[in-house]
Amino acid sequence: MRMRVLSSAPAAVRMRLHRKRRREGTHYVRIPLESFEIEGLIRLPKAHREDADALQAAVLTLVYQALDGAG
Repeated sequence: MRMRVLSSAPAAVRMRLHRKRRREGTHYVRIPLESFEIEGLIRLPKAHREDADALQAAVLTLVYQALDGAG
C-alpha cells in the first residue's frame, strides 16, 4: 500500500487551509485600513496598532456590535 505524501510547498499548505476553512464555513475578508482609519475606528494603545491579533480582535468587536444593533 502506498502512503500519500502531502506537499509542504507554501502554496499547497495555503490551499489546504483555504479548503479546510471553507468546509468549516469560515470566510476571510481583507479590509485595507489606513492608519487614520484604524485610529478613528479602533481605540487601541499605539503599541497595539501594529499588532495583527489586536487589530483582528478590535475589528471583530466592531462587527459583533454592529450585528447586535441590527437585530
